[in-house]
Amino acid sequence: LSSQIVVRAIAAVADAYKLDEGTQRTFRRAGAIAYDARILRWYTDRQEVSIWTFAGRLHLPYQCGEDQRRLLQSRQGQADLVYRDGAFYLHQTCEIDPLEPRDPDGWLGVDLGIVNLAVDWEGETFSGAQIEARRRWYLERRKTLQAVGTKSAKRRLQPLSGRQARFQRETNHCISKALVAKAPRDNLGIALEDLSGVTKRTTVSRAQRGRHSNWGFYQLRAFVSHKAALLGTPLQFVDVRYTSQTCSACSYVSKSNRPTRDTFCCEQCGFSDRADHSAALNIAARAAVNPPKGYAPTAASSEVRDKLPAEAGSS
Repeated sequence: LSSQIVVRAIAAVADAYKLDEGTQRTFRRAGAIAYDARILRWYTDRQEVSIWTFAGRLHLPYQCGEDQRRLLQSRQGQADLVYRDGAFYLHQTCEIDPLEPRDPDGWLGVDLGIVNLAVDWEGETFSGAQIEARRRWYLERRKTLQAVGTKSAKRRLQPLSGRQARFQRETNHCISKALVAKAPRDNLGIALEDLSGVTKRTTVSRAQRGRHSNWGFYQLRAFVSHKAALLGTPLQFVDVRYTSQTCSACSYVSKSNRPTRDTFCCEQCGFSDRADHSAALNIAARAAVNPPKGYAPTAASSEVRDKLPAEAGSS
């Protein structure tokens, strides 16, 4: 081994024990290896890397998209060499200065759900029958293989989990990209539900447990946060409680306002709407009433609040 590889190996072991020194760590034979500037060099002009190996320095071509090629101009720190599914990948950290958050004229409320993954305050649904069918297929297939429990079934579970993860990641990327692209057109910020600890606060039937936790909403939140920061779009997380039971017209709160999962009908004023659309309106209202620190309401944002229930911020 070269001396710098030894240094990086020691650092990797030390990092593994930082969080919990009392647990014995194990390292996979094909685990990731960290490369710094002394043992890895990028040649972005000819799309090639010079990397240390047991056979000495090798100059190898790499493949990436146009966005990744542009990001490599801002690379910082070390890169990780990862071996996955028979191919090698270099994960390079890039440092980008996000834009300063602009002063929004209002908030694009987004309701997250199990059936419709995301619905904004304009009523646009970011989901579909095809996505729901694939979610159900993955859930039922996984349940079937887990019930069998044989070695063959366990082997088939591994690639299945990989396909499901890639499907969810691609779908969340598409949803987050559409939401972040939509907000600047009307100079809006994005308001999302704060789902921290929601699985502990809510209860579902045994038959619905698998479906209740069958989507990566935290991943979707992370994608929206990342893309919004790059464009300078303000992002706010609001209290999720009672958003689906509050009337977006008169602010009356009652569990009976939602007779079914998909419909909303206010017992007090008679207002009816899709349940997820009504919740998105309430989320936008709460964001307008409780703006983040440093945000000064403008005349346009006051007009948005006039259209939405001013009392929706209360539980």
